[in-house]
Amino acid sequence: MKQGTERRGSATVGYLRDLDPVEASAVIYMRMWFDGPESQSLVWNDFATALGSSYGRKALRDFEQLCGLCARHGRRPLMRHSVACACLGADEATFANIVGFAGEMAREDAFLMAANLVRPEMAAAIVSLAETFGLTLRRMMSVSDHHPAHVLKTFHHPDPTKLH
Repeated sequence: MKQGTERRGSATVGYLRDLDPVEASAVIYMRMWFDGPESQSLVWNDFATALGSSYGRKALRDFEQLCGLCARHGRRPLMRHSVACACLGADEATFANIVGFAGEMAREDAFLMAANLVRPEMAAAIVSLAETFGLTLRRMMSVSDHHPAHVLKTFHHPDPTKLH
């Protein structure tokens, strides 16, 4: 791996508020998942609240598998910004696009994006899980007035002189 390629994955390519709610929620949940057990329990709480404990548990398992495959089979380490950061990193944008395309049944587009994030032989599995997750997010938003993308209203463009 070329030195410095990890930074490309964290390079700011936009802002969360520019994504649609499903894509923004996918990024926020992914950040929360990798943030550790405390944040993971908040993910579970959102899933269980919106979907009920049985379906929420299945959705959580699928999401955990999606994140795990992305982390284990990535072309390089998966880079992400902090949970509350308003910026959107390159890897996060790719993840959002995979979930967005897959959730809209645009599997070929999702596959092409997935092949950029993970090894090609894992792309189909990623797309399948991303499709389920994208549809789950849509379902959550249709039955619940709360989803993590709502916090985007409080985000502002970051001060470029401060690290995030």
